[in-house]
Formats: sequence, structure tokens, C-alpha cells
Amino acid sequence: MTDELDNTLDGRRLRGKRSRAQIVEALFDLVRDGEFDPSAMSVAARAGVGLRTVFRHFEDMDSLYREISHKLEAEILPMVMTPFESTNWRGKVEELILRRSHIYEYVMPLKIASDLRRFQSEFLMDDHKRFIIMERAGLQGVLPAVIVEDRILFSALEMLTGFQTWRRLRQDQALSESDATAAIQRSVRALLPPAD
Repeated sequence: MTDELDNTLDGRRLRGKRSRAQIVEALFDLVRDGEFDPSAMSVAARAGVGLRTVFRHFEDMDSLYREISHKLEAEILPMVMTPFESTNWRGKVEELILRRSHIYEYVMPLKIASDLRRFQSEFLMDDHKRFIIMERAGLQGVLPAVIVEDRILFSALEMLTGFQTWRRLRQDQALSESDATAAIQRSVRALLPPAD
């Protein structure tokens, strides 16, 4: 009897994990398909589960976005943490731009979706602020102190290498991924002091 009960509980847990994963994937898929503010009903339909199942696993859409944020962070962290190959700061800046181009391209649909909701969500607003802090720290980590300390120059470089510039080039100006990368590279090179 105990074995039968354990098997039943294990089966429920497995189904629950499977349903939870389906819900997370459904939100990912909807956003990647261009539905930047999907409803819980849309998520449930895409996941092939009932609306009650969505809210059994996630208290609200905010908690679902929290799960997505953790999943996304786990996927991009290895790219962010990969050591630079270049030994000089100019080479590292070039690598940073290329690396961010790949990361931003990957996260763009979900970043746009969470940006739409961040003004109604304390978690998403905090997540947005953390994203900006990480962008800033990454740039500070490759630039020499003389550039970081030049507030105006550093602010311009931060803007050029940040997600919002990438979104604007790709979405608003409809540049290809390679053209958007080239536009950022050219702009950054124009702002950096000439090499000695």
C-alpha cells in the first residue's frame, strides 16, 4: 500500500514538473513569436493546460516572469562570464560588443516583454535595474580608469553598448544583426581616444 502511494505521489510530482516546464516554455514561445504581453489564458492554451494549472504553479504572471528571468540568467551567465581572449582593453571592448550582440539578440523578445510590464511589477523593475548595473559593471571592467572616470564619455559608451541601443537598431531601424553590431562598433571606435 505504501509503495502504491509513493508511486502515485511520484507520478503527480513528475506531471507537476512537466506542466510547470510546459508553462514556462509556452511563455517563451509566445514572446518569441511576437506576443509581447501574453495573457495567462494564452499561456495556458499554448502549454496545453488549463488556466487553473497555470495559477496552481504560478501565483500570478509576475511569478511566471520571475521563473523566466531565472531561466534566462542561467542560460546567458556562461556567455557573460567567459574570459576575454584579448589582453588589451581595446580588444576587450571589441569582444564585449560582439558578446553583447549575441546575448541581446537572444534575450531581446523577453527583455521587451518584461520592459512592458516592469512599471506594474516591482520584481521586473528590480530585475531591470539589476540588468543595467550588470551592463555598467561589465563595461567598467574592460575600460581603463581614465575613460571610466570621464563621466560624459563613459555615459555615451554605456548608452551605445547597452540593450536599448541594440533594441532600437534591430527593432526600430530594422538593421540586421551584423549591421547593428557594425553600427555599435563604429560608434564606439569614434568615441574612444586614438591609440598611442
